[in-house]
Amino acid sequence: MKALRKSTLALLTLTFSLSLTLAGCSKSTTETTASATPAPATSTAPAATKAATSDLKPYEVKLVYPGTPQPDQAKVEDAMNKVLKDKINATIKLMPIDWGQWDNKTNLMIASREEFDILFTAQWNGHAVNVGKGALMPLNDLLGQYGKGITDSLDPAFLEGAKINGKNYGVPTNKELAASGGVVYRSDIAKELGIDMTAVKTMADLGNVLKVVKEKKPEMTAFFLRDGDNLNAHYLAQYDYLGDSTIPGVIMKDGTDTKVIPKWDQPRYKEILKLTRDFMQKGYVNKDAATTQLSGQDALKSGNVFMITSSLKPGKDSELANAVNLVGKLAQIELTPRTISTGDTAGSMLGISVTSKDPARAMMVINLLHTDKQLNNLINFGIEGVHYTKVSENIIKATDAGKNYAPGAAWQFGNQFLNYLYDNEDPQKWDKFKEFNKSGKKSPGLGFTFDSEPVKTQVAAAVNVGKEFDAAMDTGSVDMDASLPKYQDKMKAAGIDKIIAEKQKQLDAFLAAAKK
Repeated sequence: MKALRKSTLALLTLTFSLSLTLAGCSKSTTETTASATPAPATSTAPAATKAATSDLKPYEVKLVYPGTPQPDQAKVEDAMNKVLKDKINATIKLMPIDWGQWDNKTNLMIASREEFDILFTAQWNGHAVNVGKGALMPLNDLLGQYGKGITDSLDPAFLEGAKINGKNYGVPTNKELAASGGVVYRSDIAKELGIDMTAVKTMADLGNVLKVVKEKKPEMTAFFLRDGDNLNAHYLAQYDYLGDSTIPGVIMKDGTDTKVIPKWDQPRYKEILKLTRDFMQKGYVNKDAATTQLSGQDALKSGNVFMITSSLKPGKDSELANAVNLVGKLAQIELTPRTISTGDTAGSMLGISVTSKDPARAMMVINLLHTDKQLNNLINFGIEGVHYTKVSENIIKATDAGKNYAPGAAWQFGNQFLNYLYDNEDPQKWDKFKEFNKSGKKSPGLGFTFDSEPVKTQVAAAVNVGKEFDAAMDTGSVDMDASLPKYQDKMKAAGIDKIIAEKQKQLDAFLAAAKK
């Protein structure tokens, strides 16, 4: 085991340092036997694919992911089905769920054992908790049988970093490995109001900007915050939860200390809460921040929001601008250093539900999203000649009808390096992704993922406490001095001390093994 841990860390460290050129809880049952006849993993052998397809029975793959349902979704499904029928005799049912309803609806789907096939999952969105519930299938065997296109194209660090107790329960999106946090704002409004955004270097500096927006544009929401997207979000506060960010106990991605502590023992936690509360009391933040069902993307799309928080990467502002019909009107500011943690490798994944009736076919679909450029761009940008026209081989321009299919979710599906670029995006975007990744500082916990199985009862209780307090506190909706003691008491009653002790024990063992 020690040798395995050591080799895993060595692989991660080597891969992150030298091979970043490509990228810009009860246990589940044993691997489910694939029910479909094997088919080629990639789209590069059409003759063999068609031969194998003749042996496959028709099957509809249900894909559940967060996002706003699009008016032309059915048209895009039909276009995707033409590709999927030809390659794996399958059709697809896109099942987007609005961000504000995502947690509640997916938790209900999992609890009721609803039948579906593919689920978006992420370390910051309860991945380990859902693995602990037995909701997601271990994928190692399926990847070996039907995921050759994935394993051939995906940097090994993604799959290694996303493992829980040696198994993959989600296939990471092939995208950026490093992460930074900041804000995306209306650059046209800033220019109109004469605001010098280059003066913004820290979270506190945002106050001067928001004050001007509030005074001169009182009809606008100066700063849109919500549960999970606020100044205390992991991507801005730089917490490394060593896996699932719903499970308490952190070290700092931008630090060197490996002592696991409650986040409230980090000085910046209270500093951020005080700053956010100040912004809320001054009227800069939307009053419904703790309960809103809107995503930051949808808030920008409303046209009445000046600024949102966001995990950033090169060109994030342009991606959002295309998705919300604000081309040329958005810009971004990084407020944190660029860092790399194990959680970043698993920040966007597609898992397979244990209720899937054909997990082999589900893996084939995921594999195609990683390898088939036509299918990948259909789900992300819609239909050529309808939702966009081509400017060149890889550059597209949105049509007037493009607003009917603009999910803005390319980071969720397969391989971003297959994505077209809109004509307003930087043509060197993917090269800049590579440089972005190289500039990332490694978290001291890089390579380690917490296995919550030994404390699954305490984790379940702590997650519920977090749901009760985090949204209200992190958005400045309640006073920290009044709420924090209650939060701490309830977390202690839930068993946070046992969770942190187990996390520390596992991390110490991992680091000790890595030194040998």
